[in-house]
Amino acid sequence: MIVETLSTFPGMYDSVMGSSMMRIAQEKGIIEFRAHDLRDWTHDRHRTTDDDPYGGGAGLVMKCEPIFEAHEAIAARGPRPTTVFLAPCGRRFDDALACELAREERLLFVCGHYEGIDERAYALADRTISLGDYVLTSGELASMVVIDAVVRKLPGVLGAATGALDESFSDGLLEHPQYTRPASFRGMEVPAVLLSGDHGAVARWRRERSLERTARLRPDLLEGAELSRADREFLQTLSKGASERP
Repeated sequence: MIVETLSTFPGMYDSVMGSSMMRIAQEKGIIEFRAHDLRDWTHDRHRTTDDDPYGGGAGLVMKCEPIFEAHEAIAARGPRPTTVFLAPCGRRFDDALACELAREERLLFVCGHYEGIDERAYALADRTISLGDYVLTSGELASMVVIDAVVRKLPGVLGAATGALDESFSDGLLEHPQYTRPASFRGMEVPAVLLSGDHGAVARWRRERSLERTARLRPDLLEGAELSRADREFLQTLSKGASERP
């Protein structure tokens, strides 16, 4: 996969894309990453990428001319990219969308700054994504989150072959609790079932803990989760137990 960004602060990606799994993914040749500087497509000595908004108001707005020119030049260098804008008006980012993006051959993230982007530039967007109901200083930060979530879905990125399959939201639920050595620490014990060597019992325990945690912390997720008959029966026992508590 080719992953590219277009922004006014391309240096912000150095740390994230040069570390951990993102660095390894590039070293393995799984992804090719390029951070483009929007200022390279400006034509004044100040390399201006923003201006005052029409109609007045506080802050500055990203100009559309350099974005269009940059997009045309970048898109011409290979297969057509799926162009992603990061904005509050976009589709809420989730694991399902990460999976969709992981199937693309080439992604280009256009990152805004200041008060936003000239509305006309959104004509270039194939997808517009929002991380949530809050505002960040720049689209660079949001794009880093999306890129990380997408790249880890690609085969060969994670060390374990099924590493991304058991994570939170992969099946619509929160992930079960995890433990490692030591088995006992300051009076806190690792559940005995995890030490039993009974793989069937461990799988059941993990599924039930996942259901329990989701019901307690994110009950809204249960509506869209794929639940078996056994799952639903277990959830009923949780509801019954809660109703019986004084």
